[in-house]
Amino acid sequence: MSRQRILVSGGSGFVGSHLCERLLNEGHEVVCLDNFFTGSRTNIEHLLDHHRFELVRHDVTEPITMEVDQVYHLACPASPIHYQRNPVRTIRTAVEGTLNMLDLAREVRARILIASTSEVYGDPIEHPQRETYWGNVNPIGPRACYDEGKRCAEALAVSYARQYSVEVRIVRIFNTYGPRMHENDGRVVSNFVVQALRGEPITVYGEGQQTRSFCYVSDLLEGFKRLMASEHGVDPVNLGNPRETTVLELAEMIRRLAKSKSEIIKAPLPKDDPTRRKPDITRAQELLDNWGPKVSLEEGLSATIEDFRRRLASA
Repeated sequence: MSRQRILVSGGSGFVGSHLCERLLNEGHEVVCLDNFFTGSRTNIEHLLDHHRFELVRHDVTEPITMEVDQVYHLACPASPIHYQRNPVRTIRTAVEGTLNMLDLAREVRARILIASTSEVYGDPIEHPQRETYWGNVNPIGPRACYDEGKRCAEALAVSYARQYSVEVRIVRIFNTYGPRMHENDGRVVSNFVVQALRGEPITVYGEGQQTRSFCYVSDLLEGFKRLMASEHGVDPVNLGNPRETTVLELAEMIRRLAKSKSEIIKAPLPKDDPTRRKPDITRAQELLDNWGPKVSLEEGLSATIEDFRRRLASA
């Protein structure tokens, strides 16, 4: 494949930094666009001297234009702690940021991949969740700034595809984890790992019977790459791991893998917290050359724990 100039918005974040690295390794020129609201410079420090890597400090809620062949639009706070801290900023990033990235793609005729989320399904009544399911979202709840922001981002992307023939790909991301996750992002994997490594009580909300499906970051990126290269079009595609794990099982697994003596304690369930999450990945398997997760939960968690161990020690 010929070298391309690729823009990654949110490129200094957890997923974005891994994507920048992968694209560079494949020989592309990469422009990382980030305002460092939740991203971290340390995630991309090792890429700054690379001759094909460019860092642009910019907020996607402001318009921007540049010559690129592809856009991966990942910019948006993605953890409840971050997106609920400034809900107006979150919804502006999801809506105005997506609008600006779509305008850029339209102007330079670039193909664009929009990072949506399993949160568009809300607290799902259908299980597992297929792309045809319209979701069960509280439009005025504490998570609405993110859930509805992403639903609007999908609507914008589809409208640009229909009205302006922009080449759009939409991916609905289920829980993703791996090295470089933000240690204070309030997500279940990072929470449990940090608590286990510090010997603090591991806090499980409710009875811990709510389920999540955890996909390792390298598996997610493989799905991104295949979707971006495919001729599939605008219908959203679920990317995630269909292995369903209860939060309590996850806590016990992390405690064991981290060789931690932390006790597991229970706390009240947050409002609108989804009770079950499991992607139906049939569409991804059919369209993306039988894509599916390759990294086991045990293997991925071990790598994640080691990364956190190293970072906590140096901090």
